Amino acid sequence: MRALRVMAISVMMLCLTVAPWQNAQIKAYDQTTFGWGYKKNTEHNPPDAGKYGNILDKYDSYYVDKSGEKVVYLTFDLGYEAGHTELILDILKQQKIPAAFFLAGHYITSATDLVKRMHEEGHVIGNHSYNHHDFTTLSEEKIKEELNKIDEELDKTIGVRHTQFVRPPRGDFSERTLAITEKLGYTSVFWSAALVDWGSQNGQQSAYKDIVEHIHPGAIILLHATSKDNALALEHLIDELRKRGYQFKSLEYLLWKEHVPFQYE
Repeated sequence: MRALRVMAISVMMLCLTVAPWQNAQIKAYDQTTFGWGYKKNTEHNPPDAGKYGNILDKYDSYYVDKSGEKVVYLTFDLGYEAGHTELILDILKQQKIPAAFFLAGHYITSATDLVKRMHEEGHVIGNHSYNHHDFTTLSEEKIKEELNKIDEELDKTIGVRHTQFVRPPRGDFSERTLAITEKLGYTSVFWSAALVDWGSQNGQQSAYKDIVEHIHPGAIILLHATSKDNALALEHLIDELRKRGYQFKSLEYLLWKEHVPFQYE
């Protein structure tokens, strides 16, 4: 099995390699700025992202698992610690659920013990940029710096030298920024189900209801671990989605099954 995993990584990295001639074209890419969004529905179908989805496809980026499998992916964005992440990790551990945590620089340097716990318990650690700056306003060199600084901090903290997954701050992107992150060896991950959960809180039932109403096969769910509502609703949400036949998977499962020519286990 170990040999197969090594082979899988080699094949995946080969598939993700950007040809040298593409590097010279970065500056020529469309720099039109988009704010990530999609058309919601309550029929439990994957949302329509229109032209945004087409752009993501060009740069090996994801917002949903299009396979039709009844799987969901839990992802959390974290810029600072608000006191709810420990409960979230407790629930994930108890329920044996994998998740991805997209971390900004301040979180890594100020919540080191929680970052170590995420890693030790098998969760994906994603890159949310060091300063949470809008990539569309930055030069290629500055984007590289924002991503590299996260990798450097994670290397010091948990020994991870390069994060595979990146979530653009605020969901702002352009063809140019997606091309740059792909060139640097990252996979951009957006979302197909989310809450407006970073400001005022409307209660755990509201958070639970919103996700359940819009859940669909292949959903990449974005939650903010700074939200008390999310933390309190999480266990009920997991139970309900399992009752509906959904399985919880790691983002690695999504990436590997797209790029590796045999079943990921």
